[in-house]
Amino acid sequence: MTLLKTLTTNQIKRWAGSRAYGRGEAYYQDERVRNLRERRGKIAATVRGTHSYHVRLWEDGKTIDYDCDCPVGLGGDFCKHCVAVALAWLEKQAPAGKTARRRQPKQAEADLTMKDVRAWLLLQEREALADMLLEAAVEDEQLVDRLMLKAAAARGVNLDAYRKIIDQAIGSDGFIDYYAMPDYYRGMDGAIDAIDELLAQGHAAAVIELSEYALQRTTRAIETVEDSDGYMSLLLERLQALHLSACRKAKPDQEVLAERLFRWELSGDWDVFHGAIKSYTQVLGMRGREHYRALAEAEWAKVRSLKPGENDQSRYCRRFYITSIMESLAEQSGDIEALVQVKSQDLSSSYAFYQIAEIYRKARRSEQALEWAERGIQAFGDEADSRLQDLLADMYHRRKRHDEAMTLIWPQFEQRPYLSNYQKLKKHADRYKHWPHWRQRALDQLRAVIEPRVKKPPRGQRPYRPGSDRSRLVEIFLWEKEIEAAWQEAVEGGCSEELWLRLAGLREKEHPRDAVAIYQKLIGPIVERTNNDAYAEAAALLSRVEKLMGRLGDKAEFRHNLLQIREKYKRKRNFMKLLERFGK
Repeated sequence: MTLLKTLTTNQIKRWAGSRAYGRGEAYYQDERVRNLRERRGKIAATVRGTHSYHVRLWEDGKTIDYDCDCPVGLGGDFCKHCVAVALAWLEKQAPAGKTARRRQPKQAEADLTMKDVRAWLLLQEREALADMLLEAAVEDEQLVDRLMLKAAAARGVNLDAYRKIIDQAIGSDGFIDYYAMPDYYRGMDGAIDAIDELLAQGHAAAVIELSEYALQRTTRAIETVEDSDGYMSLLLERLQALHLSACRKAKPDQEVLAERLFRWELSGDWDVFHGAIKSYTQVLGMRGREHYRALAEAEWAKVRSLKPGENDQSRYCRRFYITSIMESLAEQSGDIEALVQVKSQDLSSSYAFYQIAEIYRKARRSEQALEWAERGIQAFGDEADSRLQDLLADMYHRRKRHDEAMTLIWPQFEQRPYLSNYQKLKKHADRYKHWPHWRQRALDQLRAVIEPRVKKPPRGQRPYRPGSDRSRLVEIFLWEKEIEAAWQEAVEGGCSEELWLRLAGLREKEHPRDAVAIYQKLIGPIVERTNNDAYAEAAALLSRVEKLMGRLGDKAEFRHNLLQIREKYKRKRNFMKLLERFGK
């Protein structure tokens, strides 16, 4: 299968989705694709936007694989840059006269290919090519790094030279902002490429040392970059994978490796080598695993036990990390009691009791699960984690102790009378067919909370503030498909804008005037938000009003209302543009 058969406009649209396709098409139309080239079945190019991004497309079996170093591309999506490159490549493949989608490129650009460039390069003298590379390197730091690494590799494995390259890629020139991160990532990723090449050349021991050095430098560098798109996490993941691959090939001393992994994991910096005992099991062997366990148990012996309500300042650092290590060891051994022993070292929160009860429940040891759940409730009462309450309630139901189960579930609704807790209450009441009783109790409780606020809302309270109207009742009745009951509550006590819109949509068919009244009332406040999204939302509501009033035979009234809206908001030019299509 050729690229031309696989890479079609329709396929590109399916991969990218309409939004990314539209943006990528705009990039293509604006001629932002640079240095488009194809070699050995691989397409590559640079796309210039706010920054320059590098795109590759290649055939992989019956489909096309791709990568782009923009944040969206790194997440695995077929991004707008991939779309732009794909469209630009398709344009080059089209027969003469078939590409009228944008102005034609200059003849020299259209005819010249990378094959022509390669043929020309092969005719040049070696010295001239070397000078060209060095000249290009003056303007390209990443090319400098690559050339330096190639030169270092030619001399043998010089660890100092590789450390220097790593240091240069990471840098120490201050804070790296969001917009500089893609280039920064590419530089560091290139340095890792060089380490990876060493592994392919059989220098696994050197790769172990260099990957650990790069991990140290990278974890320190995280504090000096703006990494909301997660570039540094990608680098850490790649370095750890490279380290593991190198260990599998080099087969280092098992006890030495165990100690290094343990120290790394115990430091807890950005979870480097987290769960090492699992991923390095085969590499460590019996001797390494036993040494790792001995180190962990020695550290664990220093950890004091915590009772309900107690605290430990180290619980979110060193204590946390050694606990995680001990849990991994216990899970790997398959010994449930060992895992419970680790968990029970910290009973300061009710969640710890839930975790232990859940361990026993999954192991089908229901009596021990029940015992730990009840211990947690006794220790924390109504303040216990809702997950613990839910678990114990479920176990009570299974034992036909329904009343005890409901004493755990009812307070959750009473304290937080939201739809989710109402649904939970129903789920538990249905287990012994007592929902009518609990439903009435829940509605009475909710009205008792709401009514004083509806009659006399607190001073300065904003419209539709949760708890100041009957939104919760409306939401509950809508969930129960009691549409008329929900409507009555809204009319009598008000509800949120979102719920009014839902009600209007439900009443359009049989009660169109009700829907019109709601839409007309909401259009003004939406327009007053003064942004294009709000204008579009208001225009959409107005479109629904137009259709409904047309059904009712009130077209003249709609035109009159439209004139009033235009007069009132005539200074909002973007909104006025959206109104041009109405009343025609």
